[in-house]
Amino acid sequence: MRKELQDKIFAAFPSLYCQRNLSPQETCMCWGIETGDGWFELIYNLSKDISNISKNIEAVQVKEKFGGLRFYWSGKNLTNEQTNKIDEQVNEAEEKSYKICEKCGSTDNVTQTDGWIVSLCPKCMKEKIIN
Repeated sequence: MRKELQDKIFAAFPSLYCQRNLSPQETCMCWGIETGDGWFELIYNLSKDISNISKNIEAVQVKEKFGGLRFYWSGKNLTNEQTNKIDEQVNEAEEKSYKICEKCGSTDNVTQTDGWIVSLCPKCMKEKIIN
């Protein structure tokens, strides 16, 4: 994800992304949000939803894997209900990611590529093949 988009998420949810300034020996969040720009809105909304559940949550890693979003987190002093709600929000966002073009954010006929699997719309798929 481009730095300016990532920085918008970090600025809006500083406690959730507090691990971004830690070393690689302490967290994978030091590498930033490792997805395409097309998932900005999805990740922003997920961050908002889980931050509304509890402020005691920290993102540990946010990335793309096998064409889908992966959002790993840890929490302190959470009730079972809060943990279940967060897991539900994360699972829902991860499922949605397969239907959102990781490059441009389109939801039009998104499919997964062969080889290195990514979720792309037909336009971005064509650009990927050409480039």
